Amino acid sequence: MARHDARNWQDCSKMIGLLCFLFASILQHGVSGQRVKVEPEVTSYPGQTVNLRCAFTDSAGIQLTMVTWIYEPKDGERINIAVFHPKFEPNFPESPVKGRVSFSPIPTSLESPSIQIRDVRMTDEGKYICEYATYPRGNEQGITHLVMLAKPQNSASIVTVEAGTKPVVVARCESVDGRPPAQISWVTAASGNATTASKPGTDNTVTVTSEYRMVPTALDNGKDLSCVVSHRTQVKPESFHLKLAVQYAPQVTVVGYDNNWYVGRTNVLLTCQANGNPAPQTAQWKTMSGEMPDTVQITDNVLKVLKVDEAVNTTFVCEVKNRIGVGRDQVTVMVRGTRLPMKGATTGSIIGAIIGVILLLAIIGTGIAMYRKHRNNKLNGDGPPKYKPPPPKKTNSSASRQPNTSHAPVAEDRPLQDQYYSTQSAEPVTDLDTYHDEEDYGQDEREHYHSAAPSGWDDPGNNEVPPPYMRTDSDPQDHHQGPNVNRGESFVSPAMFV
Repeated sequence: MARHDARNWQDCSKMIGLLCFLFASILQHGVSGQRVKVEPEVTSYPGQTVNLRCAFTDSAGIQLTMVTWIYEPKDGERINIAVFHPKFEPNFPESPVKGRVSFSPIPTSLESPSIQIRDVRMTDEGKYICEYATYPRGNEQGITHLVMLAKPQNSASIVTVEAGTKPVVVARCESVDGRPPAQISWVTAASGNATTASKPGTDNTVTVTSEYRMVPTALDNGKDLSCVVSHRTQVKPESFHLKLAVQYAPQVTVVGYDNNWYVGRTNVLLTCQANGNPAPQTAQWKTMSGEMPDTVQITDNVLKVLKVDEAVNTTFVCEVKNRIGVGRDQVTVMVRGTRLPMKGATTGSIIGAIIGVILLLAIIGTGIAMYRKHRNNKLNGDGPPKYKPPPPKKTNSSASRQPNTSHAPVAEDRPLQDQYYSTQSAEPVTDLDTYHDEEDYGQDEREHYHSAAPSGWDDPGNNEVPPPYMRTDSDPQDHHQGPNVNRGESFVSPAMFV
């Protein structure tokens, strides 16, 4: 048991040691990467001069011995291209850039041993490593990627095809001698797909070719198609607008026959309409019987019958040709003995107009009837009153407080000219002040409310004198009935007080 535990402890110790070694290596790599400062990427065009900068940021406690620049192509081995030692002259070993590479600035120092490459070429693309030999840490380095750019030559073209049933190339787009490779896409409403291929170009460039394939039909002719090329050297994508070119045989239609060709009808026409790609030039008329009637005249694509007779009772055929093929259409004419009734083109319009007039008259009649009814109601007094009836008035006479079982008005015993007689039937009056009746009975008998009193005399005070037409409690006429007057007699009287 003890031997087994010892073996496990030994394995665990080895694992811990391995992890510590890996951690130290990663830490050292990270520290060294931070000490050597370089640019991660530098871009250039052919023929230009590029500067590859390098510096050691923190040399405290470290002795810098030597700097070496190393070139690593994309597909190849590392090559030393520049070496600097403070006790010796700069050295430039044999390399693809010898004669074009130098340290910059001059004089060169270990703290900043940057280099420049003149007249760069597309083959100079790759990794450039600035490596320091130090004591006691050893070698430390930084890597710069040199990316060579080449602006491509872009183009697009349409491929003329014939309508068919198999996919064919209908358009082609190319981006020639670019670096890095271009990206090509297609924009169209046509149903198809694209295939893209790349191949090496001149001086380490790349040529990209894209083809658009589809099954062409006559309906696809003239549809829009765009090739879009995107590249790092372009400010925005370059677009090429194209139109599909699909050739097809003529499509023919004969128009003009209305199924009402009767004996004796004159100047009837048949027109041969055709379209195709290439466009057809001429149309050829013939009959199924082989003979063209004498009354027929042909001008280009128009067949004219001067006078319909039994000889026109045949089938007319129109044929149109182009380079792709032949298209035809036909119409069979049936000559009638008499003319068919013509369908009035305006029958529906006339019916609609009649219905509209009837509806308009109905609306006008309804409006007139409503207007007359409204006017009659106003003349008969059915409408609301145009005046506000005066409020009921109270009097302090003892007769007004006594119950009146007959509900008949009592005329005052006054001269004829001072009395008021109404020729209209009495209307009931609502006493709006009934809720004051109980209190009013206990008030002074001298208070009077007269319905016909003028403004300023509605409520005379104790010391005020009522107008001469107002009666008082001591008026002896209160106990006598007025004289009877026939309704036929003419008279004018003041208002009667109730």
